[in-house]
Amino acid sequence: MQKILELPGTMPSISCTTRARRATEASGSVMILSRKRNSTPWSRAANSWSTRVFGKHSYGTPKKWLEESRKKGLDLVLEIDVQGAAQVKEKLPESVAIFILPPSREELEQRLRRRGQDPMKRLRGDWPRRGRDCDVRQILRLCVVNEDVERAGREAQAIVIALRCTSARRRARWKDFWHRLGERLK
Repeated sequence: MQKILELPGTMPSISCTTRARRATEASGSVMILSRKRNSTPWSRAANSWSTRVFGKHSYGTPKKWLEESRKKGLDLVLEIDVQGAAQVKEKLPESVAIFILPPSREELEQRLRRRGQDPMKRLRGDWPRRGRDCDVRQILRLCVVNEDVERAGREAQAIVIALRCTSARRRARWKDFWHRLGERLK
């Protein structure tokens, strides 16, 4: 995610959760809200594109980041799981998901153990189910395998740059170009 955010024209989305801040999370990267899901701060933040309950905690991505990115003309970058991506895709069909995958299941388990933040028993039961809970074929179109962090970052940046060059993203420019060209050829 960090490599994508290094590109000009991007901004991060800040997720909300009811869990405690992780040691690896910088202040401002995640909004920590009241531990009670029915509390006023959670209710306000839950005006989200994607919400998820995982264990005892709730997670969500507030719509305000989408509104802000649109006003500024920036690409919004979210760090969410497969189910969150499916929810966003359902509500925002033009969105694009880039999945950063570990090289193997074993490596994923090792990384999660090293991170030491989620009980492995719960993750083993939840992770395999995540891909089955939604039609991942509809959203899992772009993938980067994270064997080497630098290479994975360059690949993710390349995907974003290529997407920005599509005719759908540049429709207004193309239309203007052809209009001006037609005027000059008259």
